[in-house]
Amino acid sequence: MTATNPKVDFYFLKNTRWQPELAQLRTIMLNGGLTEELKWGVPCYLFESKNLVLIHVFKAYCAVLFFKGALLQDTAGVLVQQTENVQAARQLRFTQVQEIKALEPILKAYIYEAIEVEKLNLKVDLKKTAAFARPIEFEKKLAETPALKTAFEALTPGRQRAYLLYFAAPKQAKTRLARVEKCSPQILQGKGLNDE
Repeated sequence: MTATNPKVDFYFLKNTRWQPELAQLRTIMLNGGLTEELKWGVPCYLFESKNLVLIHVFKAYCAVLFFKGALLQDTAGVLVQQTENVQAARQLRFTQVQEIKALEPILKAYIYEAIEVEKLNLKVDLKKTAAFARPIEFEKKLAETPALKTAFEALTPGRQRAYLLYFAAPKQAKTRLARVEKCSPQILQGKGLNDE
């Protein structure tokens, strides 16, 4: 069993709703020989310095998230794609300790499979930014403001995708336009959607 990381202890103590489940998941991760770190404010488990799995909680469930879950075989059919826009990660969700114990052999097998994915240096074939929908409201704004077009194209692909998803989400044109107008200054400053 790998040693616990004291920097991560607070996470397991603060989540009183899921404490028994989180303790069980932590034990499984550490018994898998993974290194425990704190990343994005949650426990993250690494294999040879590569992010493999993280544990996180929601109101209705706690979960383990495999960073490259899309590459796992999922022979048990238990992995969940959080939303249609999540390309690589997959979750395994739990609501009670008994579920974790029942699925422990599958979870362990998936951890070992995820380690093999890393050993082989496999990559998820991500959808290119050009494949994401560009709302007409944003296209018009880019055509009207060449500096905005230049600034948007200078952003990283991930930042571009975040904006495109955010702009395309509303059903009403006026809401899409309002989002484009609100975010344009941030794009011109070279910032991503969630950058401060």
